[in-house]
Amino acid sequence: MKPTIGIVWGRIVDHQGAVFRQVRGKEFTYRVYGGAVTPSTTNRMLPRSDFARALELVPLRGPGEIQHLQGPSFIYAILMDSRIRSGDW
Repeated sequence: MKPTIGIVWGRIVDHQGAVFRQVRGKEFTYRVYGGAVTPSTTNRMLPRSDFARALELVPLRGPGEIQHLQGPSFIYAILMDSRIRSGDW
């Protein structure tokens, strides 16, 4: 059973400031402000609701599966990272 967005969001908050990597290897960090993630390499704010939608689809094969969401490459990199997955998917 997958964890709730509340549990996963807690992991995302706990790892803000850590280095993550996009599929092509580009490194980024992020900050969480209220209900959104802001990656260090863009001014885009990625809402918690988009992470919740992506969570319904994990495990993901690639960011193309979530192209309908804001910042799919960042959401993919964060959700598929072992620190966030924590062995749950």
